[in-house]
Amino acid sequence: MTAILIIASAIVLLFIGYVTYGSWLAKQWGIDPSKKTPAYEMEDGVDYVAAPAAVLMGHHFSSIAGAGPINGPIQASVFGWVPVFLWCVIGGIFFGGLQDYGSLFASIRNDGKSVGEIIKTSMGKRSQKLFIVFALLVLILVLASFVNVVAGTFFTADATFAITTNPTGNQTTAMISVLFILLAIIYGIATNRFGVKTVPATIAGIIGIVLITILGLNVGLAMNRTTWILLIGAYITIASIVPVWILLQPRDYLSSFLLYAMMIIAVVGIIMSAFTGTATFQIPAFTGWSTKIGNMFPALFITVACGACSGFHSLISTGTSSKQIANEKDAKIIGYGSMLIESALGIVSLIAVGMVFDKYTAGGFGSPAAAFAAGIGIMFGAETTSIYGTIYALLTLAVSVFALTSLDSATRLSRFMFAELFLKEGEETYKDASGIRKILTNPWFATLFMVAIGCILGGLSLSQIWGLFGAANQLLAGIALMAVAAWLGNVGKNNKMFFIPMGFMLIATLTSLIQTVIKKVQLVGAGGAAWGDWFQMLFAAAMAILAVFLVIEGIQTFKKQKK
Repeated sequence: MTAILIIASAIVLLFIGYVTYGSWLAKQWGIDPSKKTPAYEMEDGVDYVAAPAAVLMGHHFSSIAGAGPINGPIQASVFGWVPVFLWCVIGGIFFGGLQDYGSLFASIRNDGKSVGEIIKTSMGKRSQKLFIVFALLVLILVLASFVNVVAGTFFTADATFAITTNPTGNQTTAMISVLFILLAIIYGIATNRFGVKTVPATIAGIIGIVLITILGLNVGLAMNRTTWILLIGAYITIASIVPVWILLQPRDYLSSFLLYAMMIIAVVGIIMSAFTGTATFQIPAFTGWSTKIGNMFPALFITVACGACSGFHSLISTGTSSKQIANEKDAKIIGYGSMLIESALGIVSLIAVGMVFDKYTAGGFGSPAAAFAAGIGIMFGAETTSIYGTIYALLTLAVSVFALTSLDSATRLSRFMFAELFLKEGEETYKDASGIRKILTNPWFATLFMVAIGCILGGLSLSQIWGLFGAANQLLAGIALMAVAAWLGNVGKNNKMFFIPMGFMLIATLTSLIQTVIKKVQLVGAGGAAWGDWFQMLFAAAMAILAVFLVIEGIQTFKKQKK
């Protein structure tokens, strides 16, 4: 019954947070349903395209979720279930939800522009450039990490290209994911060019998901890891350039149903296991302040990441979602609501690993995603049963679909921010630039440059990349909170609710980065450093220095506002 109490308490608390705190924030900031949004004022048919609330909710939720709320809480479960539960709930309501909602609202009121542009209006151009460099470093880690993750869930060793029957799990996941892209394109064309309404198109899309899943379970796609990395690079390049209605909107919308289904299956499994005894929740309430992943501060708050607060969300909010939102009133459910659902998914992940915790801590799973799928699968039956195998395969597929969704959104964001770095005051697009800047800000050049770096790093060791991702991502959250607070202060709105979350995230993440630098410097001094250690040391030092400069700029801005 412990698992039922955990999930029920989380749902109730998160719902109360949405109704009370979320509504209070809307009143404080002056959400106005009558104002025209950038999707209409700046409509261009490519990036600025108004989307129905349900479709945009699907895009936003799928993009921010990725594999983060599964990996993070599972890795942090070594501290016990109580610390993870509290941080997912408290962090989701007062930290992550605040950041996501605030950054989405700020971007809507700034023509759908990025966090960097918002910083420029409130903190100055120098701060904007510093932030863009910092965000691009984070996005490189995002691209590298998820290219590695996706290729790892698709590849077949030593295979060139083959259509297989009786496929392995990787071959099934690869086939369904490719077919999913084709299904999304069909959905986008049907709804945006042939006028098919959302409801019938959604029903047809869900049927399509079922059909391609059945096909993928029987026919697989086999290619080696290098080939998949190249194909993923080509896919995300194209996905970054084409109009959002062709691929990004429909793909993310349809994939959100996989995530909803995954959470429903998990809740049903939790209830079943409580009454049938098929699985037992094994995680202690608290294991200690220090574990194999470090001390609770800052490790817990860095590791849980997307389940409570994630800087990447602010880039999605201001990079794609703000350009598609049709009405300001939808910002609450899309920005704040999506974060709280993700916190609930983090709790579901905690419960899932709790069913196989002893095996997980003994190293019985290759990845947190595998522990997640096994934990939910075992709620329905023993590992030898067919229902366990089916549930396991479907959940593994869902995790890989969301990793790919975050990847194509991150690539589009990289294109926007890379171009921003080189545009001069008054220049809106690369067409307004001249000389070398016209090339640097070209959408194809910006995209290919970032994709190339991401794919090269993604082909290397994931452990060296992922070790930095958590701290960099959470540090970005602290800076995004600071940026929105500065903008709200400039326009005369209440920003006091930002200061505690902002300060906490900055302190926790800078502490983690400094610890990483110290460890790697000691390793270099001892002569035992590999390339990955040098990479982590230099990358962590660069991000920490950039963040300190941004914090100084932020403090100066707040002082001016106080005067």
